[in-house]
Amino acid sequence: MFEQVKAIICSNFDVKEKDVKPGAELSKDLGINSLELADLVLACEEEFDIEIEDKAVKKLITVQDIVNYIEKVK
Repeated sequence: MFEQVKAIICSNFDVKEKDVKPGAELSKDLGINSLELADLVLACEEEFDIEIEDKAVKKLITVQDIVNYIEKVK
């Protein structure tokens, strides 16, 4: 799951693979702004065939948060 999320982040944003770690903060460490976060959410929804609720998006701070959410709803 982590590897799939990592691949989405690297292919959609200008982020190096080595920088994407479970504890990496999307905004602070990876430079993903709020508009890009919306794109990331859409990409994850499409990839994993899930729906990420708006209130959940606000809690997605790290890469691991995304992985945990996907694993919870899958």
